[in-house]
Amino acid sequence: MRFYIETYGCTANRSDESIIKGILISKGMGIAEKPEVADVSIILTCTVIGTTEQRMLNRIRKLYNSSRKLIVSGCMASVQPDLIKKVAPAAKILPPDRIGQIYEVIVGKKTEERRISKTSLPRCFDDIRAPISIAEGCIFSCSYCITCKARGKLVSYPKEEIVSTVRDALRGGAKEIQLTSQDLASYGVDKGWSLLELVKDIASLEDEFMIRLGMMNPASVKKRIEEIISLYSFDKVYKFLHLPVQSGDNEILKKMKRGYTVEEFAEMVDIFRSEYPDITLATDIIVAFPGESEKSFQKTVNLIKEIEPDVTNITRFSPRPFTEAKRMKGKIPTDIAKERSRYLSKLCENISLKVNKKYIGKKYRALTIERGKNSTIVARTTNYKPVVLMEKIDIGRFVDVEITGCNVTHLVGKLI
Repeated sequence: MRFYIETYGCTANRSDESIIKGILISKGMGIAEKPEVADVSIILTCTVIGTTEQRMLNRIRKLYNSSRKLIVSGCMASVQPDLIKKVAPAAKILPPDRIGQIYEVIVGKKTEERRISKTSLPRCFDDIRAPISIAEGCIFSCSYCITCKARGKLVSYPKEEIVSTVRDALRGGAKEIQLTSQDLASYGVDKGWSLLELVKDIASLEDEFMIRLGMMNPASVKKRIEEIISLYSFDKVYKFLHLPVQSGDNEILKKMKRGYTVEEFAEMVDIFRSEYPDITLATDIIVAFPGESEKSFQKTVNLIKEIEPDVTNITRFSPRPFTEAKRMKGKIPTDIAKERSRYLSKLCENISLKVNKKYIGKKYRALTIERGKNSTIVARTTNYKPVVLMEKIDIGRFVDVEITGCNVTHLVGKLI
């Protein structure tokens, strides 16, 4: 038997993909390159915003028509099974917390509705980047978020199992370990476990590799700021901080149920930068949240100008089913939402270029991670900046580079 798999959305889905591959390969199944020649097709879905949902439904429909059997997993399988059934009536639906039963679903065996520790399951890592979920679910209920409905309440996985999974990934050739969850900074709060101890144990492994820490909710970070700062003290941890602020207005943050203020966020950024001056800061903004006035939007603009993030992910508000925000009054007209998004995108591009220019002439240690366009190689510096190299060099090597140029999205460098 052979299976075909497609994965969309966040790193958590890519982590789930490695588990699905690991289980099915251990059962003797092979990987098919096309759905038409596979015995079963599997799609890991994302439904974070409305446009993504529509793209997923279109893809599910096409896979359903071209596959002998279809299994739909990912967030849509948890919260929107009815939508899936409309476009793929006979598809099997497998929520993310039950992917350990993927083989039973394929062969038609009875399954159980129970959560298991995903780090206890087989894995297949076929890239130098290994996404590994260290927890499932979230302790927060942001008013706009459908993901917390899909992934459920926080369940942290045992440290020993995570470290063992990392060892397996390294033995398989991985060089970049991507630790991920819905909120990395809340790892262990459900069990009284330490995130610092987990990262310390992983960083102490002898192989030459780097660790990328995933997204952290500022509400979690502010409660354990000293511990989170200590995570970056290890040489093997990229100096990269993904800290989504979402809005620069406290009233909007309150409506979002984010659990922190703009002032607290800015203070956190200052603390990290004072400790690690070269740290790369990525943040997220939701534009046109219900009730966002021109004054509210301007506060977001002012915050972005103040903190100058390296990377800003901008999303126009999209009302999601089963969320409080979907029922909120004060919807922003589409033309205004688009204009705010365009304005903020241009501002953030200018800031990213300004920040990147500061790197020209500097030298860094970097890990080559993928092949780029026109025979280039993309590497990541120790603070996770992407560097495009013209030289021919193998993927998965640590090299010394000098930054010679840049654009909005990346640096340009040469080997030294």
